[in-house]
Amino acid sequence: MSKKEKLLERFLTQPKDFHYDEMVKLLGYYGFEEIKKGKTSGSRVKFENESGVPIMLHKPHPSGIMKAYQLKQVKEVLDL
Repeated sequence: MSKKEKLLERFLTQPKDFHYDEMVKLLGYYGFEEIKKGKTSGSRVKFENESGVPIMLHKPHPSGIMKAYQLKQVKEVLDL
């Protein structure tokens, strides 16, 4: 099983300890890139794929653990 498959499988279980860095990597596998808004975008982060489909997230801090509603939002956009 590849790293991509393992990460996707972990994401689909909607774990309570899914980290922001894992989300960035997962979205990268689906062609999404993080868009920096200005010099200091703060905690708001936007991801877009080549089709222009946006995913808006709030970067979790200080722990980096994603909230359940964020995981559900991303799952809906990715249509998994």
